[in-house]
Amino acid sequence: MANVLPSSDHQQPLLEFVGGGGGAEIFKVPTRASVHPSRPSCYELRPHPLRETQVGKFLRTIACTETQLWAGLECGIRVWNFSDQYKPGMGIGERARRGDEDAAPFHESTNTTPTLCLMVDSGSRLIWSGHKDGKIRSWKMDQSNADESPFKEGLSWQAHRGSVLSMVMSSYGDIWSGSEGGNIRVWPWESVEKSLSLSPEEKHMAALLVERSFIDLRSQVTVNGVCNISSSDVKCLLSDHIRAKVWAAGSASFSLWDAHTRELLKVYNAEGQIENRVDMSSVQDQATEDEMNAKFVPKSKKEKSQGSSFLQRSRNAIMGAAEAVRRVATKGAGAFAEDSKKTEALVIAADGMIWSGCSNGLLVQWDGNGNRLQDFHHHPCPILCLCIHGSRIWVGYVSGMVQMLDLEGNLLAGWVAHNGPVVKMVVGDNYLFSLATHGGIRGWSLASPGPIDNIIRPELAEKEHLYTRKENFRILVGTWNVGQGRVSQEALAAWLGSAVSDVEIVVVGLQEVEMGAGFLAMSAAKETVGLEGSAMGQWWQDAIGKALDEGSTFERVGSRQLAALLIAIWVRKSLRKHVGDLDVGAVACGLGRAIGNKGGVGLRLRVFDRIMCFVNCHLAAHLEAVNRRNADFDHIYRTMSFTRSSNLLNNAAVGVSSAAQMLRGTNAAAINSAEGKLDLAEADMVIFFGDFNYRLFGISYDEARDFVSQRSFDWLRERDQLRAEMKSGKVFQGMREAIIKFPPTYKFERGKPGLGGYDSGEKKRIPAWCDRVLYRDNRSSTTVECSLGCPVVASIIQYEGCMEVTESDHKPVRCKFDVELAHIDRSVRRQEFGNIFQNNDRIKSILEELHYIPETDVSTTQIVIQNQDTFSLKISNRSREDKVLFQLTCCGQSTAKEDGQA
Repeated sequence: MANVLPSSDHQQPLLEFVGGGGGAEIFKVPTRASVHPSRPSCYELRPHPLRETQVGKFLRTIACTETQLWAGLECGIRVWNFSDQYKPGMGIGERARRGDEDAAPFHESTNTTPTLCLMVDSGSRLIWSGHKDGKIRSWKMDQSNADESPFKEGLSWQAHRGSVLSMVMSSYGDIWSGSEGGNIRVWPWESVEKSLSLSPEEKHMAALLVERSFIDLRSQVTVNGVCNISSSDVKCLLSDHIRAKVWAAGSASFSLWDAHTRELLKVYNAEGQIENRVDMSSVQDQATEDEMNAKFVPKSKKEKSQGSSFLQRSRNAIMGAAEAVRRVATKGAGAFAEDSKKTEALVIAADGMIWSGCSNGLLVQWDGNGNRLQDFHHHPCPILCLCIHGSRIWVGYVSGMVQMLDLEGNLLAGWVAHNGPVVKMVVGDNYLFSLATHGGIRGWSLASPGPIDNIIRPELAEKEHLYTRKENFRILVGTWNVGQGRVSQEALAAWLGSAVSDVEIVVVGLQEVEMGAGFLAMSAAKETVGLEGSAMGQWWQDAIGKALDEGSTFERVGSRQLAALLIAIWVRKSLRKHVGDLDVGAVACGLGRAIGNKGGVGLRLRVFDRIMCFVNCHLAAHLEAVNRRNADFDHIYRTMSFTRSSNLLNNAAVGVSSAAQMLRGTNAAAINSAEGKLDLAEADMVIFFGDFNYRLFGISYDEARDFVSQRSFDWLRERDQLRAEMKSGKVFQGMREAIIKFPPTYKFERGKPGLGGYDSGEKKRIPAWCDRVLYRDNRSSTTVECSLGCPVVASIIQYEGCMEVTESDHKPVRCKFDVELAHIDRSVRRQEFGNIFQNNDRIKSILEELHYIPETDVSTTQIVIQNQDTFSLKISNRSREDKVLFQLTCCGQSTAKEDGQA
């Protein structure tokens, strides 16, 4: 249970107004359930950990043996025994660290440099790992860890100067390793075997023996400094045991090698065209700095003399700066188009066909000689991994989607497996295990999707009460158009500091932090190259942090600034361990939808494993611009996509799979569009706040002042543009707002206290509730209670303007939410899943069918083993209906005679 502060009082929820149009299309409340209704049933070997908990120990890859699942970390190796896979987590304070408290029990190695690849060697009962420091290390399978101490590596040696990116064992037992710059080395089995036979005391000698035995394939095919293979990193290596060949994949080309002679057979590109070109390293010219300097055309004397043209010149300057940076970004986009064709994964199927997956989502089938046969495009997002087992192919995408195909490439099924990129998949113990870039590992039955899911889903749903946990906490949201000024600590204390005693999360949105043509132009330029923030924005965050007792009581989690808009979030330290995975988003709605004087900035984070989004908006101004304001909201809602912040507060969380993050981050909006879902629409709770700029209509300045002085807010609410537009379902569809019972917050004369401070100048702007806070939770109706089917239920217990603050022409507004949240105890649920999976007779029957072997004859041809004894082996499938796939494991390794006979 969470250490959440108890409510200091029992404030009653305020009455709310609910906008129309909330049940349709993108404004429909997302579906939630204790058991996902539209994907195969699964269990979480390692639940999705918060990013902040994984710094320095992100999982990068996984591999399976018959009894264990191995994982490569940034700091070593981790192993799960399948005998422990359903057991409860170890909990914080035991062996587990934060982020692993709900994971099934595991063992870890001593510290190493980051592990980039793993290879299973069943014959020698070893796991081989390739590391960032260029070393290859061996680890014993099924070793005892009774004392819980970190297990140690066996044989290891310095394999490359750069990182070991890929490894494979050839049909002759040699270890092939790929590294940076197109380097491929072969480590002959004879040397490896001899080194493994040496005693621990001879460890240094064993390493030297292997190190000196390598065969450098790149140097073999380099003549007079000219090399016929690519100099791109060798990301994938594949051994074709059927034809005794090895495939090596770079970013855009393949090389095919003879596994016995180690000769280069063929070099060809991703299109299957043979390449006889010379590949020489080159440095791309990226001289784009001049374009980064925006050049503004000097104005004529006539133009300078015309004061009325100032706004036009400012607009031209801003758009000119934005266009200059956009041209630079377009050049970069061309480079990304080339990257979109990169080979990301390579596997061999049981029928001998080779499959490659590309970063443009293309799945390509090859024959054993490197001839491109056909390609498939079942999903628009980049492919990151492939897995083969029997007659099935699984494809993992950057979108989190997993698809299942047959050996002909036909799509059989597909589902969203994770809420992040799927970076690796392996098969073991009747499961397909998938690793997401955030480090979560899920196990999917090999019998899924199918009848087995119809057994597990209802049984697991019946046990919902055993793994449901509920929490209660409060959120304070503050919004203020600060009018380009700074304020006193007294003002901040009156606005925020006085209201946070019973609050766990504080979210603040500011508008007009800084304005001016020069600032907006620079902000637009910075945004285009991925930079954000300003000194003024930092001042505001520090000042608010001081008012919240940041450091002692609250911790600043992150922020996002888009020109004049700023949003930031603080979390009480007692709740901090349950909050994380902060992502940010920004949408400009100013000039040409490119400038941030108007628009929205957002934060998305996980709270007790539920997704909450906060969006600070500044919409179009002026009384008559109602339709433009509606359009601004719609644009923000549809196009806001969340990615990792460039803010230093979040950079510490950067970890696994930079390629996956680059693909996801660069094309996040396109990915979301392709998946048919919007980030804001998928959240459990969304809070919109800011200077929405909706005014009062059908009323004069004097009438409005009179009604305000009489506190006749009921009548004024009927003249509120926002309320009218929401009622008709034209904006903020389905969202809720507490009934307003405070005076309009716009427009005031600075420094003038009380309601007498409303604008009395020449324009006499009609008072209006420009500054608002609206929300949507998981409820589809008002009477729904909090459960796993409706996990977030909120109510507003305070909604008010701080009329005593006079430092801006707007009054700050604050809104306090009481939130009830239901979430899953992942450790308990995994136990219940295991009980069902292991004890249900119908499931046992389905799994037995997976292992059914038709009537088979085993007799043979000759096999020569190391001690020169011979025997015959022949395997025949006598069934005329069922296909049988056999895997032969040699305990030891075969060697080749001079005549090539194995």
